[in-house]
Amino acid sequence: MTAINLRFDGQHAVVFGGTTGINFGIAQAFAASGAAVTVVSRSESNVTSAIERLRVEGSQVFGACADVRNFEAVGNALIQAVEKFGPIDILVSGAAGNFLSEARDMSANGFRAVVDIDLVGTFNVVRQAQPFLRKPGASVINITAPQSVIPMRYQLHACAAKAGVDQLTRVLALEWGGDGVRVNAISPGPIAGTEGVKRLMAQSAEDEAAARSLVPLGRLGSMQDIANLALFLASPHASYISGAVIPCDGGGAIESVKPALERAGRLAKN
Repeated sequence: MTAINLRFDGQHAVVFGGTTGINFGIAQAFAASGAAVTVVSRSESNVTSAIERLRVEGSQVFGACADVRNFEAVGNALIQAVEKFGPIDILVSGAAGNFLSEARDMSANGFRAVVDIDLVGTFNVVRQAQPFLRKPGASVINITAPQSVIPMRYQLHACAAKAGVDQLTRVLALEWGGDGVRVNAISPGPIAGTEGVKRLMAQSAEDEAAARSLVPLGRLGSMQDIANLALFLASPHASYISGAVIPCDGGGAIESVKPALERAGRLAKN
C-alpha cells in the first residue's frame, strides 16, 4: 500500500469564489500543499486581500476578477490564469448566492439571480475551463449544497439551482471521462464561520445550538473539513472517483430525513 501524500507541487489550482469562506479555505489548502493557486472573484478588493493572505501559504499565487454570470469575463480570467501558471490541474467552481424567502414572496429577479450565480455560473466556469484542463489528469470540483436533494422551506431558488449543479456534475463526468478528466461535487453541511450559516441558520447562540442538534456528529463543520475533502478528490487517491456528489455534513443529510421516516413508521404500525 502507498502512503497517502496530498502534495500538489507543480500543479495549478483555479478556485472560483476563492477569496472568501469555504472556497478561500480550499484555495488556502492547495497553496499550503504546494500548488500554484489562482483565485477568481467579482470583487477586486477581495482578490487583493486573498492574494496577500495566500502568500503566507505559498509564493505562487495569482488573482483575477470575473463575475461568474458573465461568460466572456470568466473566459478572460481563465486565459490570464493559464498564461501565468499553465494548464489547469484542479478546477473548483464555488461561487454561490442565497437569501431566505417563501416562494410566494420571491420575485422573478430574485429567483433568477440565484440560479444565474449557482447554476449558470457553474456552467460558465466549467465550459470556459474545458480547453485549458490538463488531459488526462485534471480534477473538477463543483460546490453544491444539501438543498440539491433536501427540499427546504424558503429555499426554492437554491434547491432548484443546486439540483442542477448535481446533474451538471454527473453529465460532465460522463462526457469528459474519455479525456481523463474527473468531475465531482462536494455538498457541505453547516460550516462554522461562513456567511451561509450566519445568515440562514445561526443568528444567535440558540440558533447555533439548534443547528448542531441536527447534525449526528454534534458539531458544525469547519472550513478545513471541506478543504480536506477537496484535497482528497484532487489527489491520485481518488483517481477512480468521478460523477460523485459527496456530502461533508457530519451526517446531517441523513438526520434531515429521520422525521419523515419516523412518521412513515408510525403510519405503517397503524
